[in-house]
Amino acid sequence: MAPRFGTDGIRGVANTELTAALALDLGRAAVSVLGTDTLVIGRDTRRSGPMLEAAMAAGAASAGARVELLGVLPTPAIAAVAAARGVAGAMISASHNPFADNGIKVFAPGGRKLTDDQQAAIEAMLVAESSGVPPSGADLGEIIVASDPGAWLEVLRSAAEPDALRGLSVVLDAAHGAGSGLSGEVLRGYGAEVHVIGAAPDGVNINDGYGSTHPERLQATVVERGADLGIALDGDADRLIAVDAEGNLVDGDRVIALLALDRRARGRLAHDTVVVTVMTNLGFHRAMAVAGVDVVTTAVGDRAVLEAMERGGYELGGEQSGHVISGDLAPTGDGLLTAIQLMDVVNRSGEPLGSLAGAVMTRVPQILKNVRISPDAVDPVARLGPDIAAAEAELGDDGRVLVRPSGTEPLLRIMVEAVGDGIAESICDRLVQRAVELFT
Repeated sequence: MAPRFGTDGIRGVANTELTAALALDLGRAAVSVLGTDTLVIGRDTRRSGPMLEAAMAAGAASAGARVELLGVLPTPAIAAVAAARGVAGAMISASHNPFADNGIKVFAPGGRKLTDDQQAAIEAMLVAESSGVPPSGADLGEIIVASDPGAWLEVLRSAAEPDALRGLSVVLDAAHGAGSGLSGEVLRGYGAEVHVIGAAPDGVNINDGYGSTHPERLQATVVERGADLGIALDGDADRLIAVDAEGNLVDGDRVIALLALDRRARGRLAHDTVVVTVMTNLGFHRAMAVAGVDVVTTAVGDRAVLEAMERGGYELGGEQSGHVISGDLAPTGDGLLTAIQLMDVVNRSGEPLGSLAGAVMTRVPQILKNVRISPDAVDPVARLGPDIAAAEAELGDDGRVLVRPSGTEPLLRIMVEAVGDGIAESICDRLVQRAVELFT
């Protein structure tokens, strides 16, 4: 099967599905399709990262590009460098996936997400026979080490006023990932008291019991230390999950709601509109309607959110998972950038995060479960269609059902929202059982 881009680049088990040979071909194809003479590459802390970095760099250099290896940095840092310099970029990371996986995200010149046409052209080139004469001599590309996150740090420094976080104490969980090196110092630079956990990467411990998908240790640490709040990044630090002083989770829906209402109150919410995905809780939509904020809804994935933001001239959008895009500040989601803005809202309000998050919206019960399916399953959503229709008829106007295949793993994601205790879980369990019968 030809390699394909999912919702967040190309991913797979490193060295079996995502091989050095594929990374080499992807480097060559990206340079050729994007017409770039420079490619900046970053990576997270996985053991397979240097291998894939070297292979992709070789492919890009063989196509005539100058390749700059930026080392271990968050995805938004790579996007920021590419945007500041008008060059292409690549990030080697599987985000929140287990360490054995890896992935490659490619940014078009200027740090922009690839278009569908660009993705299709790169995919086609990955399986095409090579043609033409490769560059040689002075036309051959070069590979250099050039770790310089300055453009990203400038973005972070633009998120709030100096000393905006003074007086706040925060526990920061870096997931043993790409945010391990600089994130704590950035928050301290704003005046916050910072205790960092999950910042000792060893090549295999990324996301292992730490980070946004494993927040239990962060929750406990916030309570133990009496901190004002906690922030958990994911493996490549492009998203976050927050924790209030009582150890309660504050997901992306509540974070986006808080930022949207704060921006609107200060006259800084472009077109009084925020962009979210179909996964966003019904309670968010109700809260925004009451506040007079328009909501644009897209398919799942930060690329879909960003495209809608660019089309409409909107400056705030994101996902329930904690990807938040501040389009006026950065070209992609950034967990640390979002953390700074969220903490700034908390400090200016004088209210605890828990009080703010509880008041901003009332969450409608929502259950999301994953079913591992055969990678060869054909049209799983369509085959589950009669069961979905029956569930939707039962819910009527008091809920909704969303079933979609994962863009990164062989999973079917089943989400049910319903007003009333236990209803969403009951219907979700029924759909999960039917999916297991059909696809496993």
